[in-house]
Amino acid sequence: MGDRFRLDGLTAVVTGGGGGVGAAGAEALAQAGADVVLIARNRAKLEAAAGSVEAQGRRAWIVEADVTDAASVKAAADQIAAEAGKVDILFNNAGVTSPKTLFDLPPEEFRRILDVNVSGAFLCAQAFAPGMVARRFGRIINMGSILSGRGMASRTAYSASKAGLANLGAALAFELGPHGVTVNTLGATVVVTDLNRELVRTQPELYGQVVKRTALGRLGELADLTGVLVFLASDAARFITGQTLYVDGGYTAG
Repeated sequence: MGDRFRLDGLTAVVTGGGGGVGAAGAEALAQAGADVVLIARNRAKLEAAAGSVEAQGRRAWIVEADVTDAASVKAAADQIAAEAGKVDILFNNAGVTSPKTLFDLPPEEFRRILDVNVSGAFLCAQAFAPGMVARRFGRIINMGSILSGRGMASRTAYSASKAGLANLGAALAFELGPHGVTVNTLGATVVVTDLNRELVRTQPELYGQVVKRTALGRLGELADLTGVLVFLASDAARFITGQTLYVDGGYTAG
């Protein structure tokens, strides 16, 4: 049974791979046996994340690209094809947010959040899915949120984007399923990382509300999420597709 959770011989692409969930996810995929391509715009952070992958005895490649730019994504896909070869797993993790209300959020910022969180995932799927279809195997995993299925004050654009991302995944599951490719979304709660640790500390009222309605009574940790990521990428999840799998300590159960 343990072998069904292994990813030996597979290559994963992780967007937003320079830190936080992306870097932790890349390391977990490598621990399970996958080689990893890390995509982001910050080379220094990518190099640090690549070091963590290589420490697991796996190969790592870094690619600087902007997921919102179709030409940049196409160039990244061409580079990856030349350097890493096939791509079996795509973890669409790149994302941004803004803690602003309807009245404070500039339209261009709203569009930027949807562009990164939804269009970026679409462009990456469009770039890497053809190879998966040709080989009749692939795993696409989108980084969703507890807000994929509900809203929250001061998260207008983020809520809209994560709902759109989940439904993009569901639609792609139907398009790609006949070709052996699964598409799922991780509906994560707030996961504490180095990127948001200070925000969590300085806004106890907001995050306290999340904890209060979470059955397990705490925010998420990286280890809570990475195991589910590996599961969805593995053969153990081969009959799961089109789903938003909530990893939220019970937040959405109430």
